[in-house]
Amino acid sequence: MRIIAGTCKGTIITAPRGSRTRPTADKVRGAIFNMLGDITGLTVLDLFAGSGALGLEALSRGAAEALLVDNEPADLAAIRKNIKKLKLENARAMRRDYLAILKDAAKKQRRYDLIFVDPPYRMHRVIEPELDCWLPKVAASGARVIVESDSREEVSLPLELVAEKVYGDTRVRIFLVPDAAPSDSQ
Repeated sequence: MRIIAGTCKGTIITAPRGSRTRPTADKVRGAIFNMLGDITGLTVLDLFAGSGALGLEALSRGAAEALLVDNEPADLAAIRKNIKKLKLENARAMRRDYLAILKDAAKKQRRYDLIFVDPPYRMHRVIEPELDCWLPKVAASGARVIVESDSREEVSLPLELVAEKVYGDTRVRIFLVPDAAPSDSQ
C-alpha cells in the first residue's frame, strides 16, 4: 500500500496486521480522490482509520489537518508509524470510539470538511442510527462525507448522495452536507 499523489507520493505505508482491518485499495483510494477533486486546505476526520491511508492521502494532497481515529491498538500503532514515516505534522492519531469522537466534536463545535467513514462492513447497520444523528453535527457547511461499504449493502444518511461507484466488492458513496442558510442580519 502506498500514498498515490501529492507531497508523499509513492511512499509505502504500513497496514495493521491481522484480518480485522481491510485497507482501502490503492485503486479505490485513487478513485475517491479523483471524485473529490481539489481538497487543499480542508480539515479531515478519518473514522475507523485502520492504516490511516485515507486521511494520510488527503494530507499528502493538501488538506490542512487530519484526525485519524481508530479503537484498535494495532491500527493505532500502524497509523502512528505511518505519520512518523511521512513526517506529517498536521496529522493526529487518536484511539477512541467513533461515537465518543463524534459527540466530543459536536460538544466543542468542531467541524470537518471531509469525513471518511470506513468501518468493518458488518458494522454499518449497527452504527447507521448514530451516524445519522451525529455526522450532521460535526460536518462543516458544504462538507463531504465519504462512506465505504460492502457493494451489496445499502447505506443511507440524512444527506444528499452526490456520487456512488462500485469497485468489485466495495461501494463508495459521497454525501454532501448542504451549505448553511445565509443569516438574516439587518
